[in-house]
Amino acid sequence: MSASRRSGTTDALGPDEPERDGPDLLAALLDGMDAALCAFDADGVVTHWNREAERILGWTAAEAVGRHGFAGWAVRTADAEEVQARLLSAMEGPGRRVHEFALLTKDGGRVLVRTQSAAVPGPDGKPAGVYCAFSEVHAQIDLERSIALSEALFENASWGVVLVDADLRPAVVNAHAARSLGTGRTAVLGRPLGELLSQGVEELESALTHVLAEGAPPAPAEMWVSVRTPEGDSRRCWRSGFLRLSSPLAEEPVPLGVGWLFQDVTEAKQAEQEAALLRFRAIQLHRAARAAGECEDPAEAAGVHLDFSLAGFADHAVVDRVAGGFRRDEDAPVRLVRVLATPAAAPGPSVPAGKAGLPVRYADGHPAPQCVERAGSVRASAAAADAEEARAWASARQWPADSAHALCAVLRSRGRTLGVVTFLRGAGRGRFERADATYAEDVAVRIAACLDLADLTDRP
Repeated sequence: MSASRRSGTTDALGPDEPERDGPDLLAALLDGMDAALCAFDADGVVTHWNREAERILGWTAAEAVGRHGFAGWAVRTADAEEVQARLLSAMEGPGRRVHEFALLTKDGGRVLVRTQSAAVPGPDGKPAGVYCAFSEVHAQIDLERSIALSEALFENASWGVVLVDADLRPAVVNAHAARSLGTGRTAVLGRPLGELLSQGVEELESALTHVLAEGAPPAPAEMWVSVRTPEGDSRRCWRSGFLRLSSPLAEEPVPLGVGWLFQDVTEAKQAEQEAALLRFRAIQLHRAARAAGECEDPAEAAGVHLDFSLAGFADHAVVDRVAGGFRRDEDAPVRLVRVLATPAAAPGPSVPAGKAGLPVRYADGHPAPQCVERAGSVRASAAAADAEEARAWASARQWPADSAHALCAVLRSRGRTLGVVTFLRGAGRGRFERADATYAEDVAVRIAACLDLADLTDRP
């Protein structure tokens, strides 16, 4: 019976094909290792020596195998006894022993190495020798540092760290990133990013794809995303950095995925946006005051204040005066007369509404009369689901048809209520917030002062 049949294999390679010799296979495995490796028998004679050991120390396998220990060639004679005792001590117990000592290179140099040695059992189960794997200490320290850095990033980092595979799915996630994504560390693994983010996922996936193809960008990128949470979508801004990860074992760089590091900067970005908005609005108020100061007619100055206030704030605006000049009876119904309005069809300066003095037909519960009655700001938004209902909502309130959000601010001067200014936004913009009401009230004070002055100058 052939050896192939005795070992349970077939003659698929043909009867003339030589079998692979066991020693040849062992030699190939040893030479292919990334770590230097040598082995000793029970007497301390070198039995194996691979190519990495030859690279580090310069001694070939032919020169090393058969020598007794390291004395006189790989270790100084004075240190040889101690080194050999430490290496062979691995036969005295189970497990691996780790040591550090200096070895001599063939050209006379010294290399500090870190070794891991363990016993090699014989046929009877008793130690028959020792194998020793070693590497240069600086290389080992670099490896340990890399491992320690990876573990620290994925355990204790104060920013999110996500390893995204080539399919753009999270493969490893640290605790901070899991909290930011509103899920657990294991629950997020392998899931498409679209299941975690409701908005911003296209921009993020585009960035990841670019990094896989082209490499890391030169600077961090700030991305606004909406994270799906049990409480609803959470709008966040993440400052993100990306690194392309390639396999160190491949002959050519093979992308393993992308390392994505991010930090939540939502509060800082919101503070920056709010500060920029306040600066812009303060500049607009200043510019409006300078321009209004050049108007001879106070009513024209009121229109200047209205026009300057629209920039970045609203799409339309109307000014309604209380019929009779100002509100005299708090219990009487509010009657308002249109005095100024911005063009509804196209952008342009506000124009007077004429001098007919006919009251505007506002229905009960309209925000403008409510504002006058309360002497305070009123906000309103269309709750319609489609565009037709939104247009009907605006038309019923005597506003341009594309209006979806309204903010009414009362006009007061010399302790009297003169009317109301209404700012309007289309459906493509967000609703008015409390900070918007503060700005509208600042504009209303200036418009009211101009209208009050116009009444005084019109008197005979």
